[in-house]
Amino acid sequence: MTTGIIGAGAMGAGIAQVAATAGSEVLLYDTNPNALERAMSGLEKVLQRMEEKGKLRPGEAVEVLQRIRPLQSLYAFHEAELVVEAVVENMEVKRAIFGELEEITRPDCILATNTSSLSVTALAGACAHPGRVIGLHFFNPAPLMQLVEVAPALQTEPEVTARARALMQQWGKVTVTVKDTPGFIVNRVARPFYGEALRILDEGIADIATIDHAMTALAGFRMGPFALMDLIGNDVNYAVTETVFQAFFYDPKYKPSFTQKRLVEAGYLGRKTGRGFYDYRPGATPPAPVQDEALLRRIADRITLLLINEAADALFWNIASREDIDLAMTLGVNYPKGLLQWADDIGRENCVAGMDALYDRYREDRYRCSAGLRG
Repeated sequence: MTTGIIGAGAMGAGIAQVAATAGSEVLLYDTNPNALERAMSGLEKVLQRMEEKGKLRPGEAVEVLQRIRPLQSLYAFHEAELVVEAVVENMEVKRAIFGELEEITRPDCILATNTSSLSVTALAGACAHPGRVIGLHFFNPAPLMQLVEVAPALQTEPEVTARARALMQQWGKVTVTVKDTPGFIVNRVARPFYGEALRILDEGIADIATIDHAMTALAGFRMGPFALMDLIGNDVNYAVTETVFQAFFYDPKYKPSFTQKRLVEAGYLGRKTGRGFYDYRPGATPPAPVQDEALLRRIADRITLLLINEAADALFWNIASREDIDLAMTLGVNYPKGLLQWADDIGRENCVAGMDALYDRYREDRYRCSAGLRG
């Protein structure tokens, strides 16, 4: 088959690698010739390293690379069976692309967006025949992350959803199907991992190193929330939080933090700029966490509880199945276990009591207990 990919940044190049490795002919498009050149050079190096490590058979790196054709014209996409858009998270830019694609591609070509937070239904609305538009949300780095969130638009034809899932599985991905709502599963359910950590910091309960240590040492997460925000980039993480907050009609559960906003305004974006919540400049000394068992447990329990509550809410509103919600969080962001399973392990009555205690203390709608936990 032939796959078109729009955008030669890290995500677009990663999806191109996945598709080409699975045997697809790939048309990689970008308006910027330098981006295309960087993408092809980077792919060559990555594939060569994989071959050297035995992850590809001898000669396979060249074969995979030869399946990827860099292009600066969309008109070659007339031969594609699937097109995946992976450009900047801007609704107007994406809608313009989809409107143009509809005129170029054949009628049975699936038009997919890799958006992580925008409405797939709104993007499909740019097309005269929106039934072939769908969301295929890959996770970065696409060649390593197994999960793809399949998000049909309101207009998406059922056979398009089935074809898209089958294609992703042929590419070696694990798929979950999710309703077209802000943040889908992962970016919605994960918000408290960042938001509640920031709230605890803003309240002065603990510092960043102590909060991160609580979530890794006690709760079993691979990275603490502040280290992860610095890795993602505070600009990117803040933008997703703000988008989800606005898309949910300013629900206080998703309210952004002024602390993170100020870091973005200062240009302290994390690892990529050398400063973020932590200082990554040469000679900087990492802060040590406070070794207070009771404090660490309080932090770990509070953030985990908010995550469980959000997962229960996603299930209550039929965003996805119980199995897909837990699968998405373990595969998409490497959580130590599925949050709904975690709720069962803790005891749902204990989760309800914990949420009610937070609400009684703060009297904020942010801490309302999900009906999915009470049920």
